[in-house]
Amino acid sequence: MIPPAIREAVENWLGKVHPGHRKITSVSPVSGGSINRAFSIRTTSAVYFIKFNDAARYPGMFEAESKGLEIIRNTACIKVPEVFLCTQAGKFSFLLMEDEAGGGNQPDFWEDFGRRLACLHRVNAGYFGLDHDNYIGSLIQQNTPCDQWAGFLAEQRLQPMVTMARRSGLLNGQDCNSFDKLFLKLKDLIPAEPPSLLHGDLWNGNFIWSKDGHVCLIDPAVYHGHREIDIAMTRLFGGFDSRFYAAYNESFPLAYGWEERISLNQLYPLLVHVNLFGGGYVSGVRQVLRQYL
Repeated sequence: MIPPAIREAVENWLGKVHPGHRKITSVSPVSGGSINRAFSIRTTSAVYFIKFNDAARYPGMFEAESKGLEIIRNTACIKVPEVFLCTQAGKFSFLLMEDEAGGGNQPDFWEDFGRRLACLHRVNAGYFGLDHDNYIGSLIQQNTPCDQWAGFLAEQRLQPMVTMARRSGLLNGQDCNSFDKLFLKLKDLIPAEPPSLLHGDLWNGNFIWSKDGHVCLIDPAVYHGHREIDIAMTRLFGGFDSRFYAAYNESFPLAYGWEERISLNQLYPLLVHVNLFGGGYVSGVRQVLRQYL
């Protein structure tokens, strides 16, 4: 259940913004996350979503998530949950948000999703990266700005994950040599595009059907990057309808050969999964390396 310190902090906030409705009447666990504990909490006036973790173990995680949600919200392209509280109570950090989970989807859900993601990807900050680091899963994601995608992908995305996996013995020296060779080829393998604002972790567990039946993005790992990264991530575990891709391409056509580059653009999330979940993903990494070397 929710620790007493968090419950007290939430009820204090409720007392300030909803006088007379500060009491939490029910708490229900929400499944799906591997890092945080999550609950739906009901008061006499509304329903909220809350998640919490060990503040010392994941410093700044929820602050980064809150910033990411705000960045996406400010584009007015696609719905994200509103954040009400992002703070610490006792030894816990927690994030209190609106509960956007809805029921069924609208008939045009996938087409609308594709068009809205295309809108997000048209947001261009003029550089690759972000003005702060954040998290992908429980791993720090480096975002030092760069004016060139191939360099950013190698130095800020792939190399940190390769180094981490090598230190833990999940990748070997030959793997590292292969990545060094791949880094030299990246500029020729990936067509140049202006930076796009990315969700950054767009698998099928990071969107929900909102109360209005349209898409709502959750758990972002935002940065400005090559938009094929987001598209490739949607293909890693499936769950996205063909109508999504058709509508996206109609709104913002992808460069020729994008489907052939999917495996290359999945290297970063594959390496993240190697470091989060172990050696079961190493074979997928090596398969991509063989494909491009």
